[in-house]
Amino acid sequence: MRLRSVLLFVLTAFCVSWSLPGAGVTYGGTHGPGLGKHIVLIAGDDAEYHSEEALPALAKILAVRHGFTCTVLFSINPDDGTIDPRERRNIPGLEALKTADLVILFIRWRDLPDDQMKHFIDYVGSGRPIMSLRTGTHPFWFKTSKTYEKWSWNSKVPGWEGGFGRKVLGETWIAHHGKHGQQSTRALFAPDAGSSPILRGIRDGEIWTSTDTYEVRLPLPPTCKPLLLGQVLSWVGPDADPVPGAVNDPMMPVAWTNTFTTETGKAARVFTTTMGAADGLENEALRRLLVNAVYWAVGIESKIPAKADVALVGVYSPHSFLSEVYAAGVKPSDLALESKP
Repeated sequence: MRLRSVLLFVLTAFCVSWSLPGAGVTYGGTHGPGLGKHIVLIAGDDAEYHSEEALPALAKILAVRHGFTCTVLFSINPDDGTIDPRERRNIPGLEALKTADLVILFIRWRDLPDDQMKHFIDYVGSGRPIMSLRTGTHPFWFKTSKTYEKWSWNSKVPGWEGGFGRKVLGETWIAHHGKHGQQSTRALFAPDAGSSPILRGIRDGEIWTSTDTYEVRLPLPPTCKPLLLGQVLSWVGPDADPVPGAVNDPMMPVAWTNTFTTETGKAARVFTTTMGAADGLENEALRRLLVNAVYWAVGIESKIPAKADVALVGVYSPHSFLSEVYAAGVKPSDLALESKP
């Protein structure tokens, strides 16, 4: 463990970012509470919520502002090595999970080959922490190989009903709650959640996202603790009024923590939010939620600032989740930071 931290420190002392040939990009932290911690962020959601834009932006904040070393992996077109969010069978570089202190998932319905998936299986089995954004509740759908069938979002395997989402996070994909693309979400503090360090520096109702809420089965499993509830709004705008009636009674959890116990009895910290589209990260409070959750997940919640610095690094002009057009022809190496912050 000490050797790994030393190696990460040496790398980040001389390089702010570097690319992994044919795989992802790494942003090296140089100073801050996260120094020596390695986060692997995995993107690929069919270009609806544009995780291929959101996760590099989040990774840069975590590295430059807080010192974490962040490796971002992508769904990659095997023919030309470009980022292709619709490629469900190829996320190279998952061996980076061997040295990860945290994994952040923003993928949907990936059908990975066994040799790639094995790295993720080993990570989850180790009891290390997990974070999931938006479609991370339904990251896998195995149609090609049956080896890891129970991890599929719609698994019927006894004891793994609902797959990875339900078993590990606390919920899988159920349905949209409200009108998808026509109604947005304001996040309100769940009862008794205001004292959570994950909500430090965030005001009740300050988080707004253009996406609708996801439906979850209530109550969540007893190991889960809701942090934020999604108030369905009448239109896509931060000043929209709440929709009257049953859709907001009760409101759906949109962020919660969980404790997942592995087969060997290790207890993993888990944070899930059904928010997190690329354009949602334009909301400062949502970025602060995610940064705070990282601190909590890796066990340094005592170091969460009173109001974490979540200023975006560089220009950030994300696609709307209402557009499935993505920036074609981009390679992970194109996303590297060219100079020190």
